[in-house]
Amino acid sequence: MSQAKMNALVSPEGSLEILSNHEVNRLKDRSEGGLYQLFRQCALAVLNTGVETDDCKRLMEAHADFDVRLVPQPRGLKLELINAPASAFVDGEMLRAIREHLFSVLRDIVYSNSIPTTAAGFNRQEPADITNLIFHILRNARVLQSGRQPDMVVCWGGHSISREEYVYSKDVGHELGLRGLSICTGCGPGAMKGPMKGATIGHAKQRVKNGRYIGLTEPGIIGAEAPNPIVNELVIMPDIEKRLEAFVRAGHGIIVFPGGVGTAEEILYLLGILLHPDNIDLPFPVVFTGLPENAEYFHMIDEFIRNALGEKAAEKYEIIINDPARVAQTMKKGIADVETFRRAMQDAYYFNWMLKIDPVFQLPFEPDHASMLALELHKDQPVHMIAANLRKAFSGIVAGNVKAQGIRQVQEKGPFEISGDPALLKPLEAMLEAFVKQNRMKLPGTSAYKPSYRIVTAEKV
Repeated sequence: MSQAKMNALVSPEGSLEILSNHEVNRLKDRSEGGLYQLFRQCALAVLNTGVETDDCKRLMEAHADFDVRLVPQPRGLKLELINAPASAFVDGEMLRAIREHLFSVLRDIVYSNSIPTTAAGFNRQEPADITNLIFHILRNARVLQSGRQPDMVVCWGGHSISREEYVYSKDVGHELGLRGLSICTGCGPGAMKGPMKGATIGHAKQRVKNGRYIGLTEPGIIGAEAPNPIVNELVIMPDIEKRLEAFVRAGHGIIVFPGGVGTAEEILYLLGILLHPDNIDLPFPVVFTGLPENAEYFHMIDEFIRNALGEKAAEKYEIIINDPARVAQTMKKGIADVETFRRAMQDAYYFNWMLKIDPVFQLPFEPDHASMLALELHKDQPVHMIAANLRKAFSGIVAGNVKAQGIRQVQEKGPFEISGDPALLKPLEAMLEAFVKQNRMKLPGTSAYKPSYRIVTAEKV
């Protein structure tokens, strides 16, 4: 990961509110309660756009001499970068997209950490307050546009995919762009970059000048999935749960490409929500798609879902193999149904207020050895709780794979242990082994995958 470095003084680009002295001091504060370390980590990830790594801990260690300092100016502030990756610059000038992303990071870290201290009665454990926090972060980032018709397609999929899978995701994005649809992804490489790149071409052909390429990420994952340069609206959510809720609140439909444990986590989160009785009649198009060689992959995912969550869960999505045009047509029609429903219910187009999300999907899950072993992985519970606990298991594996804190825990104490009913865990273990064999756990060309988990099946007492 060794590369050239340089120093720079950078002016704001994109949306950035004026900062108070208190906010500036918190950003400079290097203590545990300050925001400096969080901002430095996210800023470094943005500056490494295009560098192939999915190991956040390794990224931070490789750039231990990187520093970012706030330089107050009479009409705002600038950022002084010390030992920044030279790949973020062209002829000494920072790429405009990276500069936008850098100040988006600054904006969102300041804002999301200011709201709880300024809003009277705000409670991080209260479901309504959590949803309102997500709304305010998205609105502050100017993601929510009241005068716009529904057109936002969320695309999920792996950052570690083959070249052929990447091209297919780009072809799907192209078909979406031809139909005037915009793209929202996790902002990284692979199946997150492909749809955006394809959509830019589709939009160009249709002379769509207001195409949107929204990237939603969070501090724990941004080092492993640096924003790709096509993202023209970047938002840093406080944690993975708020990131996932932002996807389903702001999006009008979801396309899932092949991926690994992160994609499986997203699928279980989505299905757990859509299976809630209050959401039964709520239209929300979901399509799983890939190449012919991915048919077996989606058959495996489908079988796992049917086994874990039942046949009702399988009714919530459609599997389309090797047909980008049909995927786009299906999504276009599904979003038209969403628009009709929202209009009839007088719900906003830009934020899905009616969607019921159980608190178990909202409250942050902190994966460590104790919390992973304590997960309730059995079928003697409501179906949405099965989905919620499986989602947490996948979230912990993601943390052990790519997040600095999770990687550190696994290195110090060994793999996370996952225990429960064999009826759930045997299919889970088989799927995880398939992900490893298909190289969906690590970027191609990186070191061999060393499991961050260990399945410990136990017969129910």
